[in-house]
Amino acid sequence: MRLPRPRRALGLGLCWLGLALADQAMSDSETTAANRADAPIISPNDDRDYRALTLDNGLQVLLVSDPDADKAAASMNVSVGSAQNPESIPGLAHFLEHMLFLGTERYPEADSYQQYISQHGGSHNAFTASQDTNYFFSIEPGALPGALDRFSQFFIAPLFNSEYVDRERNAVHSEYQARLRDDARRLNEAMDQALNPDHPSTSFSVGSLETLRDGEKPLRDVLIDFYRNHYGANVMNLAVVAPQPLETLEKWVREDFSAIPDRNLTHPEIPENLLTPDLVPAKMRVQSLENRRQVHFLFPTQDPIEDYRHKSLDYLAGLLGHEGEGSLLAALRKQGWADGLSAGSMRGDGDDALFAVSVSLTPEGARHLDRIQASLFDMIARIRQQGIEDWRYEEQASLSEQQFRFQQRGEPIHLASRLAMNMAHYPLEDVQYGSYRMEGLDPGKVRELLSSLTPESLLRVYSGPDVEGEQRSQWFDAPYTLTAIQHWPQAEPLPDLALPERNPYIAESLELLDLETRDPVALIDGEHYSLWYRPDSEFGTPRVEWRFSLQNPDASSSARDAALARLLAGWLSDSLNETLYPARLAGQDFSAYAHARGITLSLSGWRDQQELVLRRAVEQLQRGDIASDAFARVKMGLEREWRNAPQSPLYEQMQSTLGAALIRPQWSDAALLDAIAPLGVEDLREFRTHFLNRLYIESMAVGNLTPEQARRKGLTVANALAPRLEDTAIPELKPLDVPSSAPALHPHSTRNDVAVLRYLQGPDRSLDSQAALAVLGQMIDTPFYAQLRTEEQLGYIVSAGYQPLLDAPGINLLIQSPSADIDKIQSRIDAFLITFDARIAQVDDETITPYRDAVRDRLLQRDPSLSSLTNRLWYELAYGHTEFDRRERLAERVSQLDAATLRQAWQSLRAAPAQVITYTSGMSPSDVSALTKDYQPLPEAR
Repeated sequence: MRLPRPRRALGLGLCWLGLALADQAMSDSETTAANRADAPIISPNDDRDYRALTLDNGLQVLLVSDPDADKAAASMNVSVGSAQNPESIPGLAHFLEHMLFLGTERYPEADSYQQYISQHGGSHNAFTASQDTNYFFSIEPGALPGALDRFSQFFIAPLFNSEYVDRERNAVHSEYQARLRDDARRLNEAMDQALNPDHPSTSFSVGSLETLRDGEKPLRDVLIDFYRNHYGANVMNLAVVAPQPLETLEKWVREDFSAIPDRNLTHPEIPENLLTPDLVPAKMRVQSLENRRQVHFLFPTQDPIEDYRHKSLDYLAGLLGHEGEGSLLAALRKQGWADGLSAGSMRGDGDDALFAVSVSLTPEGARHLDRIQASLFDMIARIRQQGIEDWRYEEQASLSEQQFRFQQRGEPIHLASRLAMNMAHYPLEDVQYGSYRMEGLDPGKVRELLSSLTPESLLRVYSGPDVEGEQRSQWFDAPYTLTAIQHWPQAEPLPDLALPERNPYIAESLELLDLETRDPVALIDGEHYSLWYRPDSEFGTPRVEWRFSLQNPDASSSARDAALARLLAGWLSDSLNETLYPARLAGQDFSAYAHARGITLSLSGWRDQQELVLRRAVEQLQRGDIASDAFARVKMGLEREWRNAPQSPLYEQMQSTLGAALIRPQWSDAALLDAIAPLGVEDLREFRTHFLNRLYIESMAVGNLTPEQARRKGLTVANALAPRLEDTAIPELKPLDVPSSAPALHPHSTRNDVAVLRYLQGPDRSLDSQAALAVLGQMIDTPFYAQLRTEEQLGYIVSAGYQPLLDAPGINLLIQSPSADIDKIQSRIDAFLITFDARIAQVDDETITPYRDAVRDRLLQRDPSLSSLTNRLWYELAYGHTEFDRRERLAERVSQLDAATLRQAWQSLRAAPAQVITYTSGMSPSDVSALTKDYQPLPEAR
């Protein structure tokens, strides 16, 4: 695959809780507003109003007025990042990002900003990249003025309170500790050892107690110096997206952000090269903790941002990363050596970058790195000889133009963050269009890039659990070996490599049908098959989302059947990879995934050509040859996923354990791993026959197609698969009731941190219970974080909030700590809950109003894309909500809540038993299925 086009690569300091020209795609009337000097080029599908400003202090601002937006959002991008850290204080830029949230002169309380955002139904975050630090939030539109006021003070008058400077060092250290066993970070740091040590992006970026300490000057003084030296209005870019008119937004921005000081700063430049000629050729081997093997072929190249108008590097990545017939990946898969490949740039610094071809290897493939490398260079040679052709470029460009032409809105918070970051790296006109723009093939540039892809300039990095390593990286303790190469071994490239043919799946008819949008209706409601249809023209795109749930009563009746269902879904996707990869490039995304009731076929794409993909997928499911090599590849991938589960982030494992305990049917990764071990290809062949012979099919079509078109395509699948069962034969998914004797459960983990998850479950599955707990979850979020994370510094990962399991309501309290023990965490949660008891006891109707409104508004928020709309409707259908008005009814219940009802709900919640999950290093994992086998279903209502 071709990697997503880089705007700027996101750094490792992400805080928890990246042909036809525009004037050919738009008519003259459409381009009049879009191509003004003070506005960006926008999609013909974008009817929002844009305005660009430069304030007197040099701050560049882009305002977007979207009258239909349910949320307002803003983002500030500062052109400074971890590459600008002082050499003696790694992690300082990331630490500064943390500190800006902890009080300003106007709003000195450490949780003032967070409390305001949470109270008004919003969210916020920030990340530190190599050369950018990006801050962003979303909020209810009516609360935007107060949010902008508080947000702007980060960049005008932060306090850098001495007390929190000391405390937040621990939070950054906790973040570092929580990621010590992340293979991506370990590999990244090991690769730094092979790159130019003078390049600032090769230094430690997160920070720790060791790096963030007082030196010749107190850390607070150094922090203030860094802020003053790198944070100034003329190296900042602000984007605001909101429903208010441009004039109103401009007035607020000028009032709030004009006071940001202009320190006459310039955008930092990095003159050093990432990979210099004296460092290559070389090979590196890095030990991974996960049972995963990869090889990365890295070449020095120019940062593609310089050539974004032509995207010559993207063009090459598209050819090398192709997965269709004749591709490098297809040849490697045929040999049983690989199951994935990607190509694209990484680590761009505005001047140079690395071009990477990365291959996910099988154990056998790891023994043939030289032949894989020879095959890569053979493909590069083919591109030099016959790949620089206009038709190939124009095909990529036309697909890119289709995506831009029918660009969907997305969520305001994501748009604001992207625009603010793009403003720092693109001319104003291209902050929306730049990542799609392809002005024409530049053969000279392509040849220049190809000339750098040589064995003499190669850094080859292999990572796998089998590596011993002669050295260890400093911060993430990754064993590695780095070896200079004089001459690479001779090896024979694989046969049958070829460049891709013309793409037969490119949509030609992109007419937007004028359809009346309405709630889903049952076009077909048969005994064995149902088809729900929801027409749409509001998203302004001729796309359609399809979902087919192939339901079998035995799909999860045992861990063996559940493993076989996953094998069947994985085989279907894998076996169609070469055939349907051109369709994926053309905008037809197909996937198959297993779930508790069976397997879902999901298709998203242009209305035109979609039926070809559907027919091909169903034909393969029914009659495709389940070959031994394909079976082995899919089985290996699933075993690797389940075997690596204990290496995943600890907080994710805690949540996974909770789901395994309280949802039926559900099988743990360990149970699935045991069940899949003895299975062979013949078992899967037999399972497919059994599975397809006992089906009930439920389907949905959402998008720009007529009822007749939906019926025809739906029957294409139903008639081919001929379902025989009624829906009553399919078992329901059931959330379980936490009993009074619920044991503490422990995940299977290899992490070093300590964690406690306490789940407070509602009394039943009624809308009244869901409404009450959703509001309580909104109220507990910020005080829990402020007390246990900001004040007490128990850990970096601290969260509380509403978490339903299926339609069972609950509140989840989670703390992951690198230092505190389980008893201490439990006692501090207990102490917090006592204070929260008192707080809830005092609430009145006025106090709960903003929280209640925030929950209601979130429930009624408009779907940002056709796929998100479909997923929401599909979720409702999965639980039998065929009126498709569940969120409206729930929002009504939320609106009717009063303080007395909320107090009673909290008292009942506190009196009920809680499900507790704990972990500390070395703890034996629980047999969750055995310990929860007597749990009973949670009633719909009591």
